[in-house]
Parts: sequence; C-alpha cells; structure tokens
Amino acid sequence: MDFSVAPHDNLQQLEWFFSGLSEVMVRRGHKQVDNPDQASLVINPFARDEPKLFRRRGQAVFVVGVTELAPGQKSMDEAIPEGYPLLVRSLANLLIGVTGPGDSDPDVHFITPEQGHYQVNGTTDRREFFEKVYERIEPLATSKLIIDNVFDDDLPEELWEGDEITASIGRAGVKLDALDVLPLPFPLDKILSERDRRHLKRIFGMGGLSYGNISARYDAEQFWMSASGVDKSNLREVGRDFLLVKSYDAEKGAMILSVPPNVEPRRVSVDAIEHWLIYREHPEVGAILHAHAWMKGVPSTEFNYPCGTYELGQAVADIVRQHPNPAQAVVGLRNHGLTITGESLDEIFDRIEGQLLRVVPMS
Repeated sequence: MDFSVAPHDNLQQLEWFFSGLSEVMVRRGHKQVDNPDQASLVINPFARDEPKLFRRRGQAVFVVGVTELAPGQKSMDEAIPEGYPLLVRSLANLLIGVTGPGDSDPDVHFITPEQGHYQVNGTTDRREFFEKVYERIEPLATSKLIIDNVFDDDLPEELWEGDEITASIGRAGVKLDALDVLPLPFPLDKILSERDRRHLKRIFGMGGLSYGNISARYDAEQFWMSASGVDKSNLREVGRDFLLVKSYDAEKGAMILSVPPNVEPRRVSVDAIEHWLIYREHPEVGAILHAHAWMKGVPSTEFNYPCGTYELGQAVADIVRQHPNPAQAVVGLRNHGLTITGESLDEIFDRIEGQLLRVVPMS
C-alpha cells in the first residue's frame, strides 16, 4: 500500500506525529510517495479551526484526517462531539485527533464514520506508541469498500408498492426508534458546503448519513433491505426506502438491485454485502437487524472495520457460522454495534426484548 501526507501549512506542532507515523508505515513495508493522487492511503493534516478536505479521485482512496483536539484527557463522550464534525467536514474515512500541545505525552483519539471511538494513550516510548497507532489504522486502510450499486429496473410490478416483507421492515424501523437506539441521520447539509456534498455523492453515491439497517429475506436468492441515508423510522417507498438486493458482482465490487422503472433509486445500505454473505450461507436466516446498541456477553469482531467493507462482512459472517444456531446469532461489531440474525424481524425483537444496551462499549 502506497501512502502520502497531503500538503499542509502551519502545523509544525504535529510534525512529530506525521514523521513518526510515516516511519512506522515504511518499517511495516509500505511505500511513501510524494504525490497524494498516486497513493491509496492519504494522511490529511488540518487545523482544528479550519478543517480541510482532501478531494480523493476515487472511493478506493482511504483518507485519514489528522488534527489537534483541545488539550487534556478526554472520555468518549467528550471526544466524539468535538471530533465527529471535523471527520465529516474533512470527508475522511477516519479521524485521528491528537490532544493539544499542553500535554507532554498526547493521547490519540480515533473516530469513525459509524461514531466508533477508541484511543491510544500517550507514552514516552514513541516507537511503541506509533506501532499501536499503526495497528489501529492498518485493518481499516487495507479493507475493500463494497458500496457501488447496479440498478436493474426489472422489479416485478406486483412489488412496486411493496409487500408484507417491506411492511415488516417498516415496522422494525419504528420499533428501533421506540427503543431509542436509532440515531437521527447526521445533518450533512448543516456542516458541508453544496460543493462538498456533491463531491461526496459523486465519489460514494452518498446523500446523507444514517445509522442502523434492516433486512428480510424475499426468496432463496434475494432480500429486501433499507436504503442508505434515510430515516429508518419512516420507511415507505420501494426503490427509495426499500431496495430488493438480487446479487453481488465480485468483479465490479457492487451490489445488484432490482428497482421499479421511472424511480430515481437511493443506494442500499452499505452493510448489504454483510447481509448478502449471511443469507447466502444460511438459508434458515430470514431477517437481519443492525443497531448501534449492545448486549452483554456477545462475541465480537476483532477489528473496527469500516461499514461497507468486505472484511467487516466476512468477519461478521465468520462469527455467525460458529454459532450453534446461525438463525439466532448476535454478533458485536467492535466499537460500533450489533448484527442480529433471526427467523423473522418479529422473532428478533421478541428474542432481544429488554436486553439492548444503548451505549456501545469502546475499546
């Protein structure tokens, strides 16, 4: 993996961080290139009061935003409100917030688009420190996004208005909202310029951020799933709120969707690849629910892979496979939330009633 540090001005106080991170990446076998447009990973430094985005040329480029946070030790509840808007404004895949120059051994906070948070504590042993920083970045930066969609306007007419399965997905969204584990879509229009929103949509097909997703099997090969960037508590329209997933094209790295004609469809949820892997392997699984919540004692993924990556989908599928009954598995996504399989969405809610914890533990 080639990497580069994007041009930056007046950030001398963070040069030690860029230098140390570059050193450990070269030591781990990565090549540093001068031109960021030729790199697959770009470290994008910017000042806290002036977030600067790096305009990647394609979605395969992984951007790590690096900035200073206010000095002092921080909890997750303090780091996310301060750092998350900076992550979105800089259009980064991951934000690294370094506590300010008032700290002799600054901590580093990692914030993900899924609102995951973890940190590496400061230490005088800088080699050990940067090894830990690298270990947090490497699994994310080398993962493969599966977020392209291919839309076939071949949905049978009898499904244009939905069916009982889409109705069950709509009811599930209302239930998640009632459980208060369905954060509202993040208001991109409030913190990104129109030009930046257009860039985000051009690269990733994204018009907004929302959390949680719901799917249910339609037949042996296909499943209905909630769309990306929509309010999951108000799902109504086929092609816009519900998408029928037909298949996965591994060569294109794209989900294949069946939509009604004369509808401008939204993208399916970025977790479609994860659900596809589970449905394909386990015919007994009839529904899958993903929520930013937690349950005690659940097995979890080892790394906080980004949403929409094949690696996250495979990691979840591996744990589902190990469950004595894959149709009743609960899998923790580290620093993120839960994926829950079931015979149906109603069966999932009956099974987990009273067990969901709203706060996801961070590590």
